[in-house]
Amino acid sequence: MKMFRAAALTTAALCVSIVSITAAAAAPVAPAFLSAAQLPAASTPWQADPVRPGAAADVCTRGIAPRAGSRHREFRTELDTTARQTITVAASESKAKALATKLRGSVESCLDRLKERYPTLEGEAFHHGRINVEEGAHVYSIDTSDTEIGSTDISLYSVGRDGKAVTVIVWGQLGDLDGAPLEGFKKTTRTAVAKLY
Repeated sequence: MKMFRAAALTTAALCVSIVSITAAAAAPVAPAFLSAAQLPAASTPWQADPVRPGAAADVCTRGIAPRAGSRHREFRTELDTTARQTITVAASESKAKALATKLRGSVESCLDRLKERYPTLEGEAFHHGRINVEEGAHVYSIDTSDTEIGSTDISLYSVGRDGKAVTVIVWGQLGDLDGAPLEGFKKTTRTAVAKLY
C-alpha cells in the first residue's frame, strides 16, 4: 500500500512538472522595450515611464496600430525633449509586415496632412534610409515651423520590425534638424529592433 501511494505521489508530481514546463514553453515572450539609457544623448538625463497597454496617440500614426497587441512607453527629459516607443505584436509575420508598411506610409505622408490641417505650418520631411537590423527599420525626420506662432519643432521617427513585432520610435524637441541627434537616433533604432526578441 505504501509503495502504491508513493508511486501515485511521484506520478502526480511528474504530471505537475510537465504541465508547468509546457505552460512556460507555450507562453509567448513579450518584446523588450528600450531603457532610458539607450536613447540619444541629451543635455539632461532621460526618465522612462512604465510600459502601458495600447498604442500611443501620435499625430502621425494615430489609429493605425491596433490597441490589442500594442504597448507603449513614454520618455522625457527636463528640457522639453520627449520620446516614445510603441510595440505591436501582430498575429502573423505577414500581418506585421503589412502593419509596418502602413505605418511607414503614414509617417511619410504626415507633413502633408499637417499642412492641410494648419495652413500657417511650413516644413520639410526626409527619409534618412534603411537600417539593416532583423527585418529592417526606416528613419525619418519632420522639421516644422509655424509662421503665425513663431515655433519650430523637429521630430525623428523610425519604424522597424522583427518577426511579428513592429516598433515605432518617436523623438521630438523644439528646434530644427541641425540640432537633432540623427546618428544617435539611428543607433537607438538599431538597438530597439535588435532587442525586441
